[in-house]
Amino acid sequence: MTESNGAQEVDLALVGAGIMSTTLAVLLKELQPHLKLEIIERLPGEAQESSGAWNNAGTGHAANCELNYTPMRADGSIDMAKALEVNVEFDLSRQFWSYLVKKGAIASPEDFIHPVPHMSFVMNAEHQAFLRKRHAAMSAHHCYHGMEYSEDHAEIADWTPLIMEGRDPNQHVAATRIVSGADVNYGALTSQLLKHLEGQEGFSVHFSQSVVDLHRRPAGGWRLDVEGPGAVKRTVLARHVFLGAGGGALSLLQKSGIPEARGYAGFPVSGIWLRCGETEVAERHAAKVYGMAATGSPPMSVPHLDTRVIDGKRWLLFGPYAGFSTKFLKRGSLFDLPRSVRRDNILPLLAVARDNFPLEEYLVGQVLQRSSHRYDTLREFYPGMRVSDWELAVAGQRVQIIHKDKARTGKLEFGTEIVHSADSSMVALLGASPGASTAVWIMLHVLESCFHEALVGHWVPKIREMLPSYGHDLKTDAALCARVRAETAEVLKLDVA
Repeated sequence: MTESNGAQEVDLALVGAGIMSTTLAVLLKELQPHLKLEIIERLPGEAQESSGAWNNAGTGHAANCELNYTPMRADGSIDMAKALEVNVEFDLSRQFWSYLVKKGAIASPEDFIHPVPHMSFVMNAEHQAFLRKRHAAMSAHHCYHGMEYSEDHAEIADWTPLIMEGRDPNQHVAATRIVSGADVNYGALTSQLLKHLEGQEGFSVHFSQSVVDLHRRPAGGWRLDVEGPGAVKRTVLARHVFLGAGGGALSLLQKSGIPEARGYAGFPVSGIWLRCGETEVAERHAAKVYGMAATGSPPMSVPHLDTRVIDGKRWLLFGPYAGFSTKFLKRGSLFDLPRSVRRDNILPLLAVARDNFPLEEYLVGQVLQRSSHRYDTLREFYPGMRVSDWELAVAGQRVQIIHKDKARTGKLEFGTEIVHSADSSMVALLGASPGASTAVWIMLHVLESCFHEALVGHWVPKIREMLPSYGHDLKTDAALCARVRAETAEVLKLDVA
């Protein structure tokens, strides 16, 4: 395909109509309204992959309850570093959403966010001791003000009755609770952001269209070859490109040919939930309760019983149960993984396969697991569960990052990573959790990478209007942290710890 006078010219082409692309687009339009932006999505609507409510864990990750974020050090102390980072990153999302609600860009916060306490729950004396130590460390920090701890069966039953009913009264249990948690429907939020964007000049979104190739332009920027229904092709000329297409970002990053993409690979993991929509059950559980992964299991195996509000209906989700598929997207191709293998990433792939036998063993076990085993795992968490109240639901695909390490072999990462070209004209987002919950923080880093001159020049005052804590560290500024959380809780109608 050659460039022509009929090609669409934009300042930024965003591939994928999920929470990441829409968040970046709204930020940019607030900062520089005249920018011309275009979102290209291969599916017929927004948020139909990783951002969709049934495909996304939706915790509103604030690192309140995820025990894998607070590992125990060799000396027995609790490492809170990752938890604190994620905790204040979620504050940026809350501030941005509050700004949009006050502005009227989002009609009602109840359309996408609801107050739901976050809890951790453990069984046996060893885990009880760990949680007690974790609570002592976290509750002493202002970011976790109001975190409660209990080993009392009756008190925990008051917090979360389903988990305690029918449990052995002599069993060692412990729980923490923080009432300022939230349940977030990122699919609904994406739709709200897109609706706001569609009312602005210089913005367009194209569904059922795929970017089949992309090339650097001699004078700078990129040419995107786009194909729609009926194999109709068109060209988009973009100064900048953002690849926010979830698992689909890796293949496009590889096609870009930028040196920074070399050595990257993806390891796809599929997910399955048990879900319950029975009103009399779902209404009796108002919490997101995270447990501990079994010894030797990967972080993705952490069991949790989640309250979810989807399309106005309360649900319970339990899982996740992992599986393996060679697809990079839920609606992807079984050839996604094989097609992603390159000469520059085959050694990292082989190294990860060699060094992660426990993960591979876990995934094989999950694939071979019978439904009765899944219900047995739920029964440990919720002793009185009835099988007839639950059904299986397939979650979204997660593509974990593999890249060369310092030894030039391979390393498997479970987070989110930004990869960009040297001239910052191409940016790709790879990885998974806690992704959506920290979308605003991630997009700020994209802005700092791609639009640094404009950011330094005149965007900072506007960013601080949207994000009052920008440029400050909420981990060390207790007064600002308390003020920001009280203000966003009022706007978003959340509880304050």
